[in-house]
Amino acid sequence: MARYTCSFTLSIPFEHLQPLLIELLQDCGLDVVYYTSDYIMAREVLGQVTFSKLAIAELLIDKSTATETETRMTMVVKNEELPLQVDNHCRQIFMYIKQAIENCRHWHLIESFAS
Repeated sequence: MARYTCSFTLSIPFEHLQPLLIELLQDCGLDVVYYTSDYIMAREVLGQVTFSKLAIAELLIDKSTATETETRMTMVVKNEELPLQVDNHCRQIFMYIKQAIENCRHWHLIESFAS
């Protein structure tokens, strides 16, 4: 199973982040299948890739440390594909979403840490 994670610190209030992230994921071509105030799950649209390559993105917003000006969140992108190549499909989707978050005009990126 391929799995890529990244943590972000963004200059945006907690209550404004979730709707903007849903819009961002939809703009990235993902279908948001479930969300709460601090969690979003989205996946690629069925039929575009084989089932094993179907990427799922999970965004966890840390409301326990959020302030009026700053919010932390973690993104996990995963699929059932074995990561036999460095530049596999899951990594490509991860990098695409990561860049969209880092370059979004709705907030200022304070910190990004991929693992």
